[in-house]
Amino acid sequence: VGLKVGFQSFYSVRRGGWFFNYNTKIEQDMKSDIIKKGIERAPHRSLLHAVGWRREEIDKPFVGIVNSFTEIVPGHIHLRDIAQAVKAGVYGRGGVPFEFNTIAVCDGIAMNHPGMKYSLPSRELITDSIEIMAEAHAFDALVFIPNCDKIVPGMLMAAVRLNLPSIFISGGPMLAGRLYSNGKVKKVDCVSVFEAVGKVTNGQMTEEELKHLEEIACPGCGSCAGMFTANTMNCLT
Repeated sequence: VGLKVGFQSFYSVRRGGWFFNYNTKIEQDMKSDIIKKGIERAPHRSLLHAVGWRREEIDKPFVGIVNSFTEIVPGHIHLRDIAQAVKAGVYGRGGVPFEFNTIAVCDGIAMNHPGMKYSLPSRELITDSIEIMAEAHAFDALVFIPNCDKIVPGMLMAAVRLNLPSIFISGGPMLAGRLYSNGKVKKVDCVSVFEAVGKVTNGQMTEEELKHLEEIACPGCGSCAGMFTANTMNCLT
C-alpha cells in the first residue's frame, strides 16, 4: 500500500512481468486525506486537535485500533493492555493510532439461558460497527485486537469487507487450571466444569467438589481452553 512515506527495502519483486523497486519513494494519497486536506477540512482538523493531535501528526497515516475489551469476558479482560502496546508501536513507526471498541459476547456466560440468542447476531453487529467506524473516519489501516467465539470472525469479516491494510493480534488462550487430588495434579478447564455438572447430577461428584473445581478451572484471562470456536478461531488467525 503506497502511503505518503518513503519505502526503504533491500528487496525487489517481480509481479506480472512488471518490475517494482521498493527503494523508490512512492507517493500516493492516503484515504484519510479526505478528512484532513484542504481549507474546507478546517473544521475536521479542529476536531482532531480537540482529541489531542498536533498539526504535524494529523498529516500522518490514521490507523484504527479495533479493540473488543470488556470487563465481563475473560478472553478480553486483558486486551486494554495489548492495545496500549499496539498504539505505542503504531505511533513509533509514524502512524497516528485511534482506538475504538466493539461489543463482545462470552458464549460460555450466555449459554443455557435466553442470552444465547444474542451470540450469533453479535457477530454481524461487530462487523457492521467496525465498517461504520472505519468508513466514517477514513482510516488508512486497521489493527484488530479480538478474542473468543464470535468476535474473531466478526472482525475478520470486517477486514475483508473494508479491504484495508490490516493486522490481527489475538488475545490468546486461557491457561489450564490445576486440580490437586490424592498427590496427583490434573489439568482442568472450562469443559471440565461442564462435564462435572452431569457428574453431580448422577451422583459421581459432590457439590463441594464441583464448587472447588469451578474456582480453579479458569485461572485467568484468555479465550476458554477447549475445542470450540473460541480457540479454533484464534488458531486460524
